Amino acid sequence: MPKVRLSAWFLASAGLCWLVLLLSTLSQGQPLPGLPANWPRWLLLLAQGGFAASVFIYARLQPEPLAGQNFIGLLRRLFLRGLGLTLGLGALVGIEQLTSHHTLPLPGDTTTAVVYTVALALFMILLAQTMYTWRSLVNFRGGAKLRREWTVFEVLLGLVLLLQLFTWKIPQGVRLGSGIALGLFGIYLSGHQRWIAYLTLREKWQAILMQLGVLGFTVCFLLYLRGAQTDPILLAPATQSSFLVFNSFFATFYALAGLLITLFNLPVAKVFEERRAEIMSLQQLSQIIQRGQSISEIYKILFSSAIQTGKADAAALLPPPSGDNHGALTVALQYQLTAADFAALGSVLVPPPGSSYLPELVESDLSRSPRFGTLLPDYNSIVVLPLRNKVHNYGTLVLLSHESYNFDSEVLSILHAFTAQTVLSFENLQLAQEALNNQRTQDELRIAALVQERLIPRQLPTDDWFEVATYAQAAKEVGGDFYDFLHLPGQKLAVLIGDVSGKGVTAAFHTAQMKGIFHALMQANPLAKKERDRYPDPHRFMVQANEALTHCLERSSFITAAFYLIDYQAGGFSFARAGHCHTLYYHSIQEEVSYFRTEGLGLGIIRNAGYEKHVKTQFWDYNPGDVMVIYTDGIVEARDGEGNEYGEERLRQMLERCFYQTAAEINEELRHDVQEFSRGQPLHDDQTLLVIKFKAAQPHA
Repeated sequence: MPKVRLSAWFLASAGLCWLVLLLSTLSQGQPLPGLPANWPRWLLLLAQGGFAASVFIYARLQPEPLAGQNFIGLLRRLFLRGLGLTLGLGALVGIEQLTSHHTLPLPGDTTTAVVYTVALALFMILLAQTMYTWRSLVNFRGGAKLRREWTVFEVLLGLVLLLQLFTWKIPQGVRLGSGIALGLFGIYLSGHQRWIAYLTLREKWQAILMQLGVLGFTVCFLLYLRGAQTDPILLAPATQSSFLVFNSFFATFYALAGLLITLFNLPVAKVFEERRAEIMSLQQLSQIIQRGQSISEIYKILFSSAIQTGKADAAALLPPPSGDNHGALTVALQYQLTAADFAALGSVLVPPPGSSYLPELVESDLSRSPRFGTLLPDYNSIVVLPLRNKVHNYGTLVLLSHESYNFDSEVLSILHAFTAQTVLSFENLQLAQEALNNQRTQDELRIAALVQERLIPRQLPTDDWFEVATYAQAAKEVGGDFYDFLHLPGQKLAVLIGDVSGKGVTAAFHTAQMKGIFHALMQANPLAKKERDRYPDPHRFMVQANEALTHCLERSSFITAAFYLIDYQAGGFSFARAGHCHTLYYHSIQEEVSYFRTEGLGLGIIRNAGYEKHVKTQFWDYNPGDVMVIYTDGIVEARDGEGNEYGEERLRQMLERCFYQTAAEINEELRHDVQEFSRGQPLHDDQTLLVIKFKAAQPHA
């Protein structure tokens, strides 16, 4: 069997009492079949009192009509309901008038009785709606004490109203004194209308017009009921008139009080708005956390300031996850929280799927929240503010209040200023710590630069077969480019050039590793049966280097490289490319410049035996006067002021102009053109340039 809400019982009680009133009114003068002509007076008074009490209690049991600071919306709803009820009254009066003039073929006495009873019900509904609308407005930001005082006032008012229905012999002085005392109590409560201060000038005019409308609706009902009660057909109880007048007095009293307070506030409305904005700015500035304090002190300042500003009844400052703790908060700060409440917070304040951060949360009525439900029965509003930037999480601030809608937009604005300033202070402290460590970092970079400088060959290979010229410039203190030469027996030269992904100390470390691998793999194999097998060819070198790097290279790093094995006696060279820039070559016989377009995948990208399928050895017979230009991507990717790249085509055209010069002169021409192209722009990437020119007069010739 479905559970019936308590308010439904009072609604049914109101309907039953009203039906008794209707039947008793219809029976006056002309008894209805099966009903007495003269109903007991006590029954009529009981039905009158029961109907009024049921309507008021039903209205009291409804959810709080004021949501946040939507005062104009609340008054608008009251105005529209009053307008609808008053239009209903007008329609009833119109029907009664048409009946009295015989325009409508309805029995006159019956119509008058029905119209009066329905109008009485509409008036009670209007009074209940007005009463509890003003209860919400008077109690706004009034605190628990004011709510208790209003409850006492409601009980006393109900008792005094019910006494008006009965003709008990109460001394006139007692009756008058109780009424005056209750009126003074009502005047005291009416002064607590802080909601008016939150209205703008335009909203205050809207409130005035709607309050005037509600007063007008009440007056319309009073005028009708006062006139209708003199009708001899109705024979209304004498005490009913005083009951209605006294009932409507307090409903109109609060509307009139709100109207007067709003009118008196009009001249200072604009000034108040300006002052409120200034106070908000001053509050934000006065709470700036001073420099020189520790992270733990900043947490405590934020916590106490947030509790005081938000008027929180309980609070917690939760530390960030253990993997993202960049401050000194390792244990949660708590204020007035029970162990059960703290455990309940921990069960619901979890990051959404796919995120490691708690989002901002504002719940103004926890009793209606499906997420919190009965987990926090002692609180009615909560605000959750994360302390984080785009990179770091510094914790989560949680404030709780017994009041619904306690954390309004102004409080939230100040709290946002607190949390933003706190995060900024943490960032400043981290920058200060980084500044203290900067000298150590600079020392480490100098050491890495020195290591990298010593890795570059100090003496270039020289003989009668070729000329070599080199150029290297790092984009930062420590770059990722490297090159090396190694003379081999049998008039052979091994040349290696590469580019390590990344920059800094890690790149220098990997450069040293690659140099060690190069020298280790190019040692003669004493077990080789054939001379050509004593040293690895370019393909085998790349495969073995890739295998060696799998043990020391991070998964996120890789190396592009090109390896050349020049054989002077054979008059040719073999080479392999591992994702590096294509080799630029001048053919002295064909008198043209072109690129060797070969396949090849960077070292460390594929870390298994399948890598050998992605690199190949190419062969080329050189001629006297040929020029080979080997470089890193910092050369062709150099940019001008408009962001255009230098490009392979411009490098090719430059070699066409200067191929006839010496290796050193060609190197100078090429790098000078690159520098002119990117003049005024920061170095985009490390730049390395090797020029090898085979001499026109070879020894064997």
